[in-house]
This record gives sequence, C-alpha cells and structure tokens, in this order.
Amino acid sequence: MSRRNLRGSLIAIGGGEDKSGECLILREVARRVKGKLIIATVASQTPGEYFEAYSKAFRRLGVKNLCELYVRDRAEALEPKIINGINGAGGIFFTGGDQLRIASQIGDTEIERAVKRIHVAGGVIAGTSAGASVMSSTMLVKGSNAESHRIGDLHMAPGLGLLPDVIIDQHFAERGRIGRLLGAVAQNPRVLGIGIDEDTAIIVNGTQFHVQGSGGVYIVDGAGVTYSNIAEAKPDRVLSLCDVRLHVLSAGETFDLAKRRPSCRAEGAS
Repeated sequence: MSRRNLRGSLIAIGGGEDKSGECLILREVARRVKGKLIIATVASQTPGEYFEAYSKAFRRLGVKNLCELYVRDRAEALEPKIINGINGAGGIFFTGGDQLRIASQIGDTEIERAVKRIHVAGGVIAGTSAGASVMSSTMLVKGSNAESHRIGDLHMAPGLGLLPDVIIDQHFAERGRIGRLLGAVAQNPRVLGIGIDEDTAIIVNGTQFHVQGSGGVYIVDGAGVTYSNIAEAKPDRVLSLCDVRLHVLSAGETFDLAKRRPSCRAEGAS
C-alpha cells in the first residue's frame, strides 16, 4: 500500500455523529479545515436538510466559510462552474445517503479529481455513513444486515479510491453488519474490512489511523484465511470462513494499515 503522495487527513465516520452537543468528531473536522469547507450532499435526493443540519453545526464550531456541492445528474457534474466552486477549498465533507449515487455522479469527473487535489494539497476529506463507504476503492453498496451472511446477498462497486486496500462499512454494530463485512472480505481477501459504529470515526494520516468517538471500530483481516466456500457454494448458502482475524478498537487506539497491526495502547495513556 502506497500513500506517500496523499498528505491530507481522511475522516471516515460511521454515521449518527453528534451534531448538537460536544460534537467531538465534527469538531475534529472543523479543527483541520483551513479555509473553505465544501459540504457535499451528492449522496442524497433531498440535499437541503443535510446542508442545513451540517452548516448549522459547523458554523457553531467556528467554520464560517461554507459552500454546498450538489449535482442533480452526471451532466451537471461536468459543468466548469461546479469545479470552480471546489478548487482551493480546505476540506470536503460528504454527507450520508446513497454511496452509489456519489460514485456514479462524480466518479471519473473533474469533481473527483478536484477532491483528490485538495487531499494531496493537505486538505481534509471527511464523510459520514455513505460518505465514509465511498472513500475506499471498492465499496459496499448493498447487503443484508443478517449476522449469518449468505453468499449471493452482497453487492459492491468501485468507490472514489481515496483510501485504497480497504472496504468500509458504517452503522456497524447498530445494524448488525459483521456478516456482510465478512462476506466482502471473503470476496476480496487482499483488502481489510473496516466496520465503523455510529458516532465513531477513523482519522487516517498516511498509513495509520486512530479511533475517535463513542463506539467501536472493527477490522476484519482475511490475509490468513485457510478456507472459504465463497466460490463454490450456492448463493443462498451461509458463508463459511476459517482463520479470519478480527480486531476491535475503541477511542484513542490506533491501527497501521501497512503492517495490518493495531496498537491497543490508547493515545495519551501512561
């Protein structure tokens, strides 16, 4: 995994983050933004309520220069005026909704390239719920929340590729999504599966991330798997997976994506 050219932070949030109290996660986004923050509501068919809620929260946290990014269709994503509004921003925040809508509307457009330029220049790219899932190269689009994953019950698609070699799932413990993340890793054992609870985030710098928030982060590592029935079994068969490794991290703990190893010594612990 090579991330030497990516200098900004990535903040992937599991959804349901606090917007009215201490706002620890959104406060971290605000702290890292230098200049204009773009609130990208592309994932939603009803963007107004998202922009209103997040602009109110970020203004309360001291971010005054806010702008909305929304496109009704892919044709609109190609308009130069849209790109001009993004260039030079200090950060972008992708709201929730449907991650496939983000990828299909702005993938391989100048908007996507502008997002990556901001990241390379040191800007923060954050996303919650769907906005977190779309950060990976391959993203989960659809799958049952049942704990026992059935082989044919999973749909994936290309994401924006901001965070390579991982698959991110959100609302993780709250919606019982361990089964579908195991299914995703069974299909792609070279990638790490990362499940993020609500009001919880991973903050990625370089090849490491640390956890912030009130919930947990689950990392599924399939590199050592010795058996899987993913390729042979019928679509309605329950997934079998042997010797998969699972890590569970809480606030302050860190993980090295390159070494695939956690550090369970919380930041600031003596």
